[in-house]
Amino acid sequence: MSVQIWTFIIVGITFAIYIGIAIWARAGSTKEFYVAGGGVHPVLNGMATAADWMSAASFISMAGLISFMGYDGSVYLMGWTGGYVLLALLLAPYLRKFGKFTVPDFIGERYYSQTARVVAVICALFVSFTYIAGQMRGVGIVFSRFLEVPINIGVIIGMIIVFIYAVLGGMKGITYTQVAQYCVLIFAYMVPAIFISFQMTGNPIPQMGMGGSLADGTPLLTKLDGLNEQLGFAAYTSGSKSMMDIFCITAALMLGTAGLPHVIVRFFTVPRVRDARTSAGWALLFIAILYTTAPAVAVFVRTNLIETVSNKPYAEMPQWFSKWEEAKLITFTDKNNDGTIQYVKSDEQNELMVDRDIMVLANPEIAGLPSWVIGLVAAGGLAAALSTAAGLLLVISSAVSHDLLKNAIRPNISERGELWAARVAAGVAVVLAGLLGIYPPGFVAEVVAFAFGLAAASFFPAILMGIFDKRTNMQGAIAGMVVGILFTAGYIIAYKGIIITPIFANKPENWFLGISPEGIGTVGMVVNMIVTIIVSRLTPAPPAKVQEMVENIRVPRGAGAAHVH
Repeated sequence: MSVQIWTFIIVGITFAIYIGIAIWARAGSTKEFYVAGGGVHPVLNGMATAADWMSAASFISMAGLISFMGYDGSVYLMGWTGGYVLLALLLAPYLRKFGKFTVPDFIGERYYSQTARVVAVICALFVSFTYIAGQMRGVGIVFSRFLEVPINIGVIIGMIIVFIYAVLGGMKGITYTQVAQYCVLIFAYMVPAIFISFQMTGNPIPQMGMGGSLADGTPLLTKLDGLNEQLGFAAYTSGSKSMMDIFCITAALMLGTAGLPHVIVRFFTVPRVRDARTSAGWALLFIAILYTTAPAVAVFVRTNLIETVSNKPYAEMPQWFSKWEEAKLITFTDKNNDGTIQYVKSDEQNELMVDRDIMVLANPEIAGLPSWVIGLVAAGGLAAALSTAAGLLLVISSAVSHDLLKNAIRPNISERGELWAARVAAGVAVVLAGLLGIYPPGFVAEVVAFAFGLAAASFFPAILMGIFDKRTNMQGAIAGMVVGILFTAGYIIAYKGIIITPIFANKPENWFLGISPEGIGTVGMVVNMIVTIIVSRLTPAPPAKVQEMVENIRVPRGAGAAHVH
């Protein structure tokens, strides 16, 4: 059977399972809609958390980034993995004990201010929409290639699927759907990695195959270094980024993870605080399976791509090449009219443009694996993108219905009214997310990196100081969040040429202290903390009741069940 038929079969079966689970586990109350009723088993919650957290950026784009960036791509591995550990160990247990399942709810209560709550809602929406743009673009890329439709149509198909199970099922439906999606995405990621590792090095364990040798005895990484250097690129195992930029990107990704609203909610879907810690450990294990495999996948696909296309006649390119060309994600321009693909670093001479977001999806095709494996990878990419998109949609809907409508505008709204408001908000968010997927401000992992930077610059200091500093007050938190997110968003917009195209856009030599837009969230976080501390010390201390509440959060006794206020 053809790749397209296999893709239809596998994607069709998995989508039927997702929608079936959403219908079976549909939410009947606000508690089920927001926190899945608080009764999910820790192991299942760990799988759902892993699927929620491993987005299209992790599945589709991360190995592609590493395959192009080489050593420099390690910042994404370190930042995202380290960030999850930081969140699970430092923040989540305290937030869980506080009993507030959304970040704006915590900030509104901790800083005794509706203004702080509204600022946090705006930050949550800004971060979530930036993040979801990457997911919807990932969905569009998968559909455009494997269903052979334009990217925009692919995004619209993804919008419809997400709408069905996110709006109907709420967190309860999403949680159990994400358990299924984790199984699909990890199987889809590991099967081709194992196949290709064995094919290239004789070792079926990808993590070991990456450091292994080819049939002729040449170490795989040595071979890839040589291929890169022959084409004018830096050696794959050497880095070009400054230490300052590597530190800032890694820190922004770590701290952004710790402030991501859709991940924090996960710690409220289990019965007890102890279960939250257990599920965090399980999630880390499930995440590590993919994250330790990604560098190996990057090495395999980079090596195979160069050997397949570099200095080879365009007329002899395999079918997968033309399929990605039709999707406009590979472009060949014969600059010297010799019919041979010149793939080199020089912009003047290079004739091949490859969208790095296709590397994982094209990996089994480039390696010549069976059609069913290629279809499986398509299903895995969709599972990764849709699971995170659903979690983000829930954050958006709860920010509007619970934090803004119920807690700030209409405190007397009925539970039924709030549930309907949440579903309407999720529906509107799906449409806006689709538009961002059609007109994204960058490739998938880049867009997601911006979202993490924005979360680091806005939420992280407010959460951290809200838990560990009794003196931080309403005025300090509001000022810090506003300054942090405006500074970071302004820098990203200016230096990436998004919306406006000033003279210094996309010019690394003009970066502040050599820090890229992907890493500026770390500086934004520092600015936020400085502003928060100074303003808090120059204004009245929080009420005694609030200071006592902060003390009680850190006492490990009396941690009860999650509840929705």
